[in-house]
Amino acid sequence: MSSSTAQRALAPIGTAGNLFAFGLDVARGLFRRPFQTREFIQQAWFIASVTIIPTALVAIPFGAVIALQVGGLIKQFGAQSFTGSAAVLAVVREAGPIATSLLIAGAAGSAIAADLGARKIREELDAMMVLGIDPIQRLVVPRVLACMLVAFFLNGLVSVVGVSGGYVFNVVLQDGTPGSYIASFTALAQLPDLWQGMLKALVFGLIAAIVACYKGMNAKGGPKGVGDAVNESVVVTFMLLFIVNFVMSAIYFQLVPPKTG
Repeated sequence: MSSSTAQRALAPIGTAGNLFAFGLDVARGLFRRPFQTREFIQQAWFIASVTIIPTALVAIPFGAVIALQVGGLIKQFGAQSFTGSAAVLAVVREAGPIATSLLIAGAAGSAIAADLGARKIREELDAMMVLGIDPIQRLVVPRVLACMLVAFFLNGLVSVVGVSGGYVFNVVLQDGTPGSYIASFTALAQLPDLWQGMLKALVFGLIAAIVACYKGMNAKGGPKGVGDAVNESVVVTFMLLFIVNFVMSAIYFQLVPPKTG
């Protein structure tokens, strides 16, 4: 009884190790040739098609809520002129990458896990290995790169739409002036904030794709196992994204000094 309990307790550690080893295999597969260009384009188009509209729709309330909350808080301190810079920093640094990663994980990641899981239970992956085809190079690498590319551009879309939504809500509902909102961009914001958001989007897309591919390729137990793999991939990705986001933000604040008005 004690041994089985110990095995269950150590199972997450073994899963984390296997996931890390899988990520190393994917990194090694990036440099192998031939590169699956057609698969990469197909996957990038599919991921963009299932995420671009939800991402744009989610970005509007993100920017609006941030503008309303930040604007109301700053107004109590009599610093309404900094509403624009505070809202932009919140969207570019945190809200944009997080919203992008959640949609990538929820929409694209679940589809990737379901696709690879179905191939696994139909023994297609085993057949590829018998034929001398590496499933990681053939299937996983194009999906990982496609997720990273789409996440990068979706983060830009979220930033633009979120900042625009915050501008509209600040000017219309909070009686802010367009000039002060735009002029305050440079008061606290700086170019490294944008690079940090883009880097976060790339890393989050990488994590979402690797977790989805790992769970899909290790699905067991028939169709129910595929469904379990999809659910597990989304949950694990969300947990990792929030942890990595905290770590990256902490490192960024240590390396890049904040800009003073």
